[in-house]
Amino acid sequence: MCGLLGFLTPGRVDEALVAAVDAALPCLRHRGPDEHGTWHDADLVFGFNRLSIIDIDSSHQPLRWGPADNPERYALTFNGEIYNYLELRAELATLGAEFRTEGDGEAIVAAYHYWGPDAVRRLRGMFGFAIWDTETRELFLARDPFGIKPMFLATGPGGTAFGSEKKSLLTLLHQLQLTDALDPRALEHYTVLQYVPEPETLHRDIRRLESGHYARLRPGEAPRFTRYFDPQFRVRPFARGTEHARYAEIAAALEDSVAKHMRADVTVGSFLSGGIDSTAIAALAIRHNPNLLTFTSAFERPGYSEADVAAETAAAIGSKHYIRMVSPQEFAAAIPEIVWYLDEPVADPALVPLYFVAQEARKHVKVVLSGEGADELFGGYTIYREPLSLRPFERMPAAGRRLAGRLGAAMPDGRRGKSLLQRGSLSLEERYYGNARSFNDAQLRAVLREFRPDWAQADVTAPIYARSVGWDPVARMQHLDLYTWLRGDILVKADKMTMANSLELRVPFLDPEVFRVAEQIPYEQKITSGRGVAKTTKYALRQALDGIVPPHVLHRAKLGFPVPLRHWLAGDELFEWAQAQIAESQTDHLLDKGAIKGMLDEHRAGRSDHSRRLWTLLVFMVWHGIFVEQRIVPDIKEPVYPVHA
Repeated sequence: MCGLLGFLTPGRVDEALVAAVDAALPCLRHRGPDEHGTWHDADLVFGFNRLSIIDIDSSHQPLRWGPADNPERYALTFNGEIYNYLELRAELATLGAEFRTEGDGEAIVAAYHYWGPDAVRRLRGMFGFAIWDTETRELFLARDPFGIKPMFLATGPGGTAFGSEKKSLLTLLHQLQLTDALDPRALEHYTVLQYVPEPETLHRDIRRLESGHYARLRPGEAPRFTRYFDPQFRVRPFARGTEHARYAEIAAALEDSVAKHMRADVTVGSFLSGGIDSTAIAALAIRHNPNLLTFTSAFERPGYSEADVAAETAAAIGSKHYIRMVSPQEFAAAIPEIVWYLDEPVADPALVPLYFVAQEARKHVKVVLSGEGADELFGGYTIYREPLSLRPFERMPAAGRRLAGRLGAAMPDGRRGKSLLQRGSLSLEERYYGNARSFNDAQLRAVLREFRPDWAQADVTAPIYARSVGWDPVARMQHLDLYTWLRGDILVKADKMTMANSLELRVPFLDPEVFRVAEQIPYEQKITSGRGVAKTTKYALRQALDGIVPPHVLHRAKLGFPVPLRHWLAGDELFEWAQAQIAESQTDHLLDKGAIKGMLDEHRAGRSDHSRRLWTLLVFMVWHGIFVEQRIVPDIKEPVYPVHA
């Protein structure tokens, strides 16, 4: 695990460029406080900050490896973990590979040497890495299938820079001969979706290497991108009498994944909420570490805490449990620091309690497991039930559906049935843009100075939907969320908030072998109709976890990290803070601040709930204040950790 940074330029590496890369490394230090430094040759500079997890005393970066006739042919810098590295090393040894460390980094480079770019298909893990071949003078960049670990890229006349965080590339734009201009299209996408979708960033000249992609480039050339992973939901119906065997297959895949995710030379803990996903991971993890430590965070406001359920679960599985309570004052004070760590704005308030629980966990452990990805793989979001409720509309002729839409539009806001008629009149592609949609077109026109209908969210989703034509609607929604909500929100906040505290987070659900069994599950084994426990999501997963997850959690509804944002923005906790952000932000050329202030006043008066829309805009204003105006200077402190960790 580390924060990596690199600069490729044809024969122009000199002391000044090495110094520039070295000067950019401190803003990555939270990703790897254990070791840091640079390495270079005539065309390439590598910078790194290492968080030592496996083979602590060796596996230093950049890691050099090569065959017997050129043992330092390759240089690797690597962010992430490869969980099947022991199996890969054993297989590669039969091909003649010799290893000088006990770590997972050499497995990556040796796999690349023997199998070429196809090596990425053999890796079970999370990764963003760069391999420099000193013989062919080619750079190979790769990112894991689901996008657990980040990789940013910027290519200009001066070369190509790449790194784990965008803020490190911002300091190198001058050397690249690029500008720090913002991308208005990305801003519109952010405002609607609450995150900036890949491969965009809010800076026009910096992009992301997409999940499931690798890139090859030579000095002076543009990167050549290849998609190596495109998740397909190849449904295999449950034959009569095979249900329990299929459930056992799911449980076995997950248990194997958790076992491999426990591999580390440091203590591994687990996040634990009141839901089934984190509970399943913790319950399986404790089989490998009877002294497992678990962690949760909560707010004191009634209805916004899973602390009691998590504590009951910890007692049931036998873990030592820690709870981090977060006050509204702490919440507000931490926002600038959190946005600085984010790099790109993400308007999901759940990232704040995640930041604080990571802070608590880092006092005790260096690695935690978590349950991200279960909803996308196994059908866990309530919205996935929508196709069941809209089935009657599918039988209507097109004219009937259009009439239903007109009737819904004519009904007063808040009238029961209005939303059903309007959504039923639309196709899946027209109505579902992923798990979050903060603004409709009319609301966008009110707050954005530049609004382009052709930049709408369908601009992001249409190419993804085109790859799932003919699938059942639930599988299509899951597929869309894998490419949008999961990698744009869920995994960004998981990576950024844990790495902000130099804590490695591992997500066993997002494993190729777990996906292999999940992709085959038919929709009726994900979403069921009925009442009570018969009306549920993730049905097959719940059945597979019966006997693993305590009964009080097995059929419990999803809650997540609830945040009392609606109350706080209307009350004394955040109202004045929000007023100040609107007044002080230098974003008048981008946003209609008068309209936003009106939204805040309406929210305060209780006439409308604008909390998520306001939060989306306020987070952007803070981001702009840090990265554009430099009006806000977060108080980023050097981390101090217990020696035993």
